[in-house]
Amino acid sequence: MTSRHFNIVRNGDHVPPTLRGGIVAIGNFDGVHRGHQVVLQQVKEMARTRGTSALALTFEPHPRTFFRPETPLFRLTPSEVKAELLDALGLDGMIEVTFDAALAALTAEGFVDRILVDRLGIGGAVVGHDFHFGKARSGSPQVLSSLGTSRGFDVAIVAPAGEGDTVWSASSARAALADGDVVEAARILGYRWFVRGKVEHGAKRGRDLGFPTANIPLAPETELLFGVYAVRMHVDDGFHDGVASFGRRPQFDNGAPLLEVHLLDVSPDLYGKSVEVEFVGCIRPEMRFDSVDDLVARMHVDVAETRRILAEAETAGGHDRPIPVLDATR
Repeated sequence: MTSRHFNIVRNGDHVPPTLRGGIVAIGNFDGVHRGHQVVLQQVKEMARTRGTSALALTFEPHPRTFFRPETPLFRLTPSEVKAELLDALGLDGMIEVTFDAALAALTAEGFVDRILVDRLGIGGAVVGHDFHFGKARSGSPQVLSSLGTSRGFDVAIVAPAGEGDTVWSASSARAALADGDVVEAARILGYRWFVRGKVEHGAKRGRDLGFPTANIPLAPETELLFGVYAVRMHVDDGFHDGVASFGRRPQFDNGAPLLEVHLLDVSPDLYGKSVEVEFVGCIRPEMRFDSVDDLVARMHVDVAETRRILAEAETAGGHDRPIPVLDATR
């Protein structure tokens, strides 16, 4: 994405000397949404002023998944995508700490001493107003600030950010996607939400109906509304417009949720390829029709609506890549 080198340091990895003493944003950063971007912008400004590195310290798996494995969290951005977004925002690195029983048992003071001071030797930290850490979430931003004073690093606390009645947060982005409102999700995230996956063989019903599809299984915990969407798919030869269905296919089998993408004007061989699918607009919720012929007729309507939505998106601009260079000041 950029010419500079972005460092990813995971649990047990050696922390390069260039990253020690940096300014660190601490949080889960799922989605790297516009609220996160405000925090990260402050990290970059503090780091620039002090001539040091700008870093994000995050956790894997997400703490909610660790504490409630029976109800996995709908992740907006898996680890590798999160890293790419942080890179696109101009950070120097991501420190990914394994969230396990040992980390969960650390007191707030223990977390600061073992992770922030001993391992990273941080020069400063930036956190959101609702950041909590340490055993039983005993640490607050104010506790971190007090500990920072005694350990020799500064702490900046960032107020909630948003637009109108919407606070930019991962939960608000997830709620928008659950409603199928991918446009609202994009407003919260600062970019269009996208997924990655490998194209698999399916039942080939779409081909029989005149709409061949690329079938892409998503994580079981994905809570996107079952429905039909205008999308753009990126494969190794570039971007292609498409119409996608995500759901259980009630017309046929009510099976496991699956993302099926029909490309509008090309028919490449995609089996086994890794692709990215960017969601531009929602056309309708998933439906069951009186007959397959009625379904096919509606699919033609869906394609026409997809072309309209994608043409409008192209006119509006900002559609040229699934992972844009984000503007943290917008």
